[in-house]
Amino acid sequence: MKKTVVRTASLIGVVLAMAPAFALDGQYNFQHPVTHLAEDIFGLHMLMFWICVVIFVAVFGVMFYSVFAHRKSKGAVAATFHESTTVEILWTIVPVVILLGMAWPATKTVLAMKDTSNPEITIKATGYQWKWGYDYMQGEGQGISFLSTLSTPRAQIDQGEWKGDNYLLEVDNEVVVPIGKKVRVLLTAQDVIHAWWVPAFGVKQDAIPGFIRDVWFKAEKEGVFRGNCAELCGKDHGFMPIVVRVVSQQAYTEWVAAKAAPPAAASAPATTDKAAPSAASEPKPAAASAS
Repeated sequence: MKKTVVRTASLIGVVLAMAPAFALDGQYNFQHPVTHLAEDIFGLHMLMFWICVVIFVAVFGVMFYSVFAHRKSKGAVAATFHESTTVEILWTIVPVVILLGMAWPATKTVLAMKDTSNPEITIKATGYQWKWGYDYMQGEGQGISFLSTLSTPRAQIDQGEWKGDNYLLEVDNEVVVPIGKKVRVLLTAQDVIHAWWVPAFGVKQDAIPGFIRDVWFKAEKEGVFRGNCAELCGKDHGFMPIVVRVVSQQAYTEWVAAKAAPPAAASAPATTDKAAPSAASEPKPAAASAS
């Protein structure tokens, strides 16, 4: 029994030693978190995972030990007792303690996910078949609106060209937000249920026609972060990605100014040879004499 316990402990130690490699590799686990909320979700995920690993190893370790050490060929004789008060108390108390230990961090994380109060920027995201519409509702950039559509060339989709690194995860208009600012995203849909999902932010929420739901994030790292619709919304469900670019405050202010500026063509003065006569210089028709 002592040797089995030592071997089990050694196995758990080896697995725990390998944990950082798997935990930090986004290929086999969550994407690298760039918000505190995503870090909490990732930490919660890993906590639950290792609790399950320990339970799995303990339960199956005891089971295999029992099968090996108490087999018939070794002359084992089955016990004749039918119940044990001590065992029943233990297998009731231990799971309750484990569940409480899991529920406390899970509850804290869920409450944090729902706290959309006091945002510095509010953006409304509307799902369409199959694109996203964005309206900056509050904060710096208020009044900016645009549609964000898949920009992957059709030739790549039809297998005619080599697929790029961001195949089906690139758009013509990115959502731009400043680093370190709390951004609230209001979600709704025009036609069917969509879902706004950016894994690196720890954000995933359904967009339902006729309802307003909300999520929030505060990016702590500059960069481009990609996601997509996470609901089966129709035949082009896989063609409505989400791209959020996190920039410095100065770069964001410049982006807002560029978006808010009128088009150059509309603001340029007329260059025709003859200027059109103004309304004041146009001759007025003679008034009709009273009969």
